[in-house]
Amino acid sequence: MTAFLDVLGQAMAVLGGLVFVAAGVGLLRLRDPYMRTSAVATAAGVGVVLVVGGSVLTSPTVSDLAKLFIAVVLQLATSAVGGMTLARAAVLSGHAFADGTDTAALEPGERPGHG
Repeated sequence: MTAFLDVLGQAMAVLGGLVFVAAGVGLLRLRDPYMRTSAVATAAGVGVVLVVGGSVLTSPTVSDLAKLFIAVVLQLATSAVGGMTLARAAVLSGHAFADGTDTAALEPGERPGHG
């Protein structure tokens, strides 16, 4: 069983690393700050969970499981909030959207509760 957990943990860590590589490629290839923010926030949430979860599986202890739980909860909460904050800052600073992006919900008279 220990060998299986070790292999699974290593596979999860490698997969998490690949998620970060994909996010890095996304930073170079995506067209506007909003798409880039989405890629990075998603990678932060998923990639960290996979890497930390994989490292815990290679050496599972009760204290490491508690640390994993805390790290996952904090990472998922902060990556979502951070991603939304960066996107909002880009909107407020006037960064252009990529061609073809529907921005109708951002018009002052179109937002729910603001019309």
